[in-house]
Amino acid sequence: MAQFKDFRYTRYNEKIAEMRAAHKTVAEYTYTPAAIHRGYTRRTLYVNIGTGEIKEKDVTQDVIDKFIGGRGLGLWYLWHAVKPETRWKDPENEIIIGGGPLCGITQYPGCGKSLCVSISPTTDIPIDSNVGGYAGPLLKTAGFDALEIQGIADKEVIVVIDGAGGTVTVEEAPLEVQDSHVLAEVLTEMYAKDEDDLVNVSVISSGSGAQHALIGCLNFSFYDLRRRATRLKQAGRGGIGTVLRHKKIKAIVVHGAPITANMNDVADFDRIAKAGIGIHLELAHYDDLQCKMRTQGTAHLVEIMDSHDTLPVKNFQYGSHAETYRIKSSVWERYFTQGIPDGCWYGCSMGCAHAVDGFELQTGPYKGDRVIVDGPEYETVGGLASNCAIFDPEVVLESNFYCDTYGLDTISFGTLCAFAMECWQRGVLNAERTGGLELEWGHGEAHLELLHRIARGEGFGKIAGQGVKKMREHFAAQNWGDPQLLKDIGMENKGLEYSQYVSKESLAQQGGYAMTNKGPQHDEAWVIFMDAVLNQIPTFADKARALSYFPLFRTWFGLYGLCKLPWNDIEPPDNAQSPEPGKVQKHVDNYFDLVAGVTGRELDDEKMLRESARVYNFQRVFNIRMGKGVRQFDAQPYRAAGPVTSEEYESRAERYDKQLIDLIGKTPEEVAKMTTTEKIAVHREWRLGRYEKLLGAVYKERRWTWNAVPKPEYLKELGIDYPEVMAVVEAQLEKDRKAGIPTE
Repeated sequence: MAQFKDFRYTRYNEKIAEMRAAHKTVAEYTYTPAAIHRGYTRRTLYVNIGTGEIKEKDVTQDVIDKFIGGRGLGLWYLWHAVKPETRWKDPENEIIIGGGPLCGITQYPGCGKSLCVSISPTTDIPIDSNVGGYAGPLLKTAGFDALEIQGIADKEVIVVIDGAGGTVTVEEAPLEVQDSHVLAEVLTEMYAKDEDDLVNVSVISSGSGAQHALIGCLNFSFYDLRRRATRLKQAGRGGIGTVLRHKKIKAIVVHGAPITANMNDVADFDRIAKAGIGIHLELAHYDDLQCKMRTQGTAHLVEIMDSHDTLPVKNFQYGSHAETYRIKSSVWERYFTQGIPDGCWYGCSMGCAHAVDGFELQTGPYKGDRVIVDGPEYETVGGLASNCAIFDPEVVLESNFYCDTYGLDTISFGTLCAFAMECWQRGVLNAERTGGLELEWGHGEAHLELLHRIARGEGFGKIAGQGVKKMREHFAAQNWGDPQLLKDIGMENKGLEYSQYVSKESLAQQGGYAMTNKGPQHDEAWVIFMDAVLNQIPTFADKARALSYFPLFRTWFGLYGLCKLPWNDIEPPDNAQSPEPGKVQKHVDNYFDLVAGVTGRELDDEKMLRESARVYNFQRVFNIRMGKGVRQFDAQPYRAAGPVTSEEYESRAERYDKQLIDLIGKTPEEVAKMTTTEKIAVHREWRLGRYEKLLGAVYKERRWTWNAVPKPEYLKELGIDYPEVMAVVEAQLEKDRKAGIPTE
């Protein structure tokens, strides 16, 4: 079944019948799969694995009009499932998974995405995370626009959605292992009817790490026909894998009908095909000249970020390193198997889902096995490599693999490991406190051992697996370090670890991280190049407009089931001459053609932004409802804004001294007399002040109050002035009035 016959998990093949025989069906539902018409089945599937209730729900036209699909649909169902006091461990917390109306198109790159929504273990507010793989499109062919999972099982179970047979079952699954690279292979083989049917099965799972840590991810499998093995893509952010494991779900198996060119029963197939031909030609002609996605994937960014001082090094202290050449894009190109059209969905000619084949593991429970490593992506390299000062690609690949199979987010693990390493550097941690782990910069062996201990829930690994916020709070409570320093260098916002870009010299990116609804994930507003490199948004007004437009535009991808990479990781050759190059308007127009081609609805910029604004503002109100949606939660750790330590300042002393004179207004004589500590203090006051000014400008542009509350009249204009939504807003505004906080 697998390409490399000494994979450990091929040994499970002969046991599959034994595993299947041990299954016990605890709940079953029979149905007739709904037909897809213009991108929708207009049904969702609800499964409560605690009570055994399984049912279908109709999706109303109002919900389709207001929330579209994907992330929007997930937030809508989650809102109605939970209460303000609900926490991630509670049975009523749900995991909602679905694509959108464009999910499943095979004519245009990047149309296979699923969106996953839940209350996050790390933030206690709704998290949304997008993922490739086949589960979203296959769920649609099985008859559902989305899946809701609620409740907590008594024993380890799997949920099997068999669209081909018209059944949904909850089955006890006592013998299957938890780790995803094994489990996906086993369950794909178990539920496929034959060899040809393997591509119609997708397994959603997590792993042993997610059972012991809060940073668990979901793995979505897809069967790679060329490698004849299952591969994995991750919904990484916010701990949804932890929620899955807490519910005692080993996996969700989606077995759908075979994918066809017009599975969505679209309104205008030719219009979709025309847009697809155009982007395929661009990729064929320009990818090698631009981002090299088909040979390097997102790893092409490593040396670019390094050259602009924005590659995270040593817990975001620095933005470049002399050894970056050891982890640059050409290194990964050599590791990746070339000559294979790599993609996590049919028809994606971007082909960026690269893998390292036959990698031999050196540590951990699978030591000696040869495995497929999916990636690494740029964010994984930035987190596991440079941010921890580890410049050994073999360590990065090993860590990448184990994060995936353990079900742990590579971004969060990289950032929390870097934080722990800086705490070691500054004496907050020592061997006694870490249980013998010597967490020095660049210590790959300790990095991997920390990962294994997190997965086992063992010793210091149990503490580290709670994430940066809870780690720093624990260290402060134990009097191991200065609480203010720990807060300054703990790279999290709202409880979510930062993704891998140094934002010190990009005020807009600082906002793009910390003003997010879910926490500092680059997918909401990646504006660092526009701001810090190209200087396309120089004024506060420019930045505010960018931080209004791009979060809405990027939200839009999550409503429709789209990958963002084909939007701007390949650009038309004349894009630089367009009025606003950052928007890549030609590709935006392509997406409008796709929407019209599938659903029959015509869109333009204004209508698109309005669709996103409904969901984006609804999510903000949702955050307020859960107690974390106002201005104070948009504060950032100071490390994201400026230099915390003398070493940081002195590494860029010429730049920072010049800013004291040119931007802050000090004279050269004054600067010459100042100590480094004094310079840091002046910078801090200035940088925090301009960030507060940015907050005000962005909130005004977004039509929010001073305290980041969407204004009632704006919600009414958007058509989401539902009584329960307005009650949350009015309660917060009344609270602000009593506290003397402006409500305009």
